[in-house]
Amino acid sequence: MKALRFNEYGQPDVLQVADMELPTPGPGEVLVRVAAAAINPSDVKNVAGLFSATLPRTPGRDFAGTVVSEGAWQGKVVWGSGAGFGVVRDGAQREYLCLSANWLSEMPANLSQPEAATVGVPYVTAWTALVRAGDIRSDETVLITGSNGAVGRAAIQIAHWKGARVIGVGRSDHPSEADVAINTSKEDLQAVVAEATGGRGVDMVLDAVGGPMFEPALKTLRQGGQQVAITSAGMRRVEFDLMDYYHSQLHLIGVDTMKLTGIEIASILDDLRPGFESGALTPAPYSLLSIEDARQAYASLSSGKASQKQVIVFD
Repeated sequence: MKALRFNEYGQPDVLQVADMELPTPGPGEVLVRVAAAAINPSDVKNVAGLFSATLPRTPGRDFAGTVVSEGAWQGKVVWGSGAGFGVVRDGAQREYLCLSANWLSEMPANLSQPEAATVGVPYVTAWTALVRAGDIRSDETVLITGSNGAVGRAAIQIAHWKGARVIGVGRSDHPSEADVAINTSKEDLQAVVAEATGGRGVDMVLDAVGGPMFEPALKTLRQGGQQVAITSAGMRRVEFDLMDYYHSQLHLIGVDTMKLTGIEIASILDDLRPGFESGALTPAPYSLLSIEDARQAYASLSSGKASQKQVIVFD
């Protein structure tokens, strides 16, 4: 089989296509023929060494394919985002992969396999933050920073599916599915939020940016509101007014989807399936490429030039 590999950390030029033997399923595992595998920003960071992956390694967390080994799952079309994929075990950017049967989730029948491969990381992250950590409610208003990104877009759709109102925050006038869109490069975040909420503030913040956005986003919360942090772009340390924080009885929650188990990820994908089947959730725009073009796609994503999700497809 063909597989994307990296033997050292670095820029996308360390990636190469290798011929490898088909993996053999162990006890409780199945063999999946991969039809499509998405490239995420976290894959680029992984190749660069951010997650200290054991080497050599095949990257990629998200995939869709067909179970080809014998057993109850044989012939079923599945989607997934494997725990530890690309870091402590070989990832999805290869023609065949093995994983535990209890990590499997059946793909929505109304999606193509490339569409299904785009779902994993963005939607699993957004679901974990909004639903599992934030316990989002239908009468709430949620502020989402980085709303034009993959996680932000997924979070807007999930919040709407759950009946919540969304204020999306970005640094451009890019079209948004949010109920209120704020361009912080020319609008005052606190002023617009105050006007949109009648001075009350938002119930929840999903901070998909962190860094310099952390404190401004925190200031938009109502009394007793909660902020869920999933990343911190550009800077690890942030500052905020501790007295304001405890006087306002705010709550901070951290979410790291790299800590999710394969069983948890499969359960989240099962929860997401009805949203895609009903049309409440829709996959992001994507571009198809061969594994031979993957290094170039990594480079485009690394430089910020990729405007769509990049999906490797196998014949």
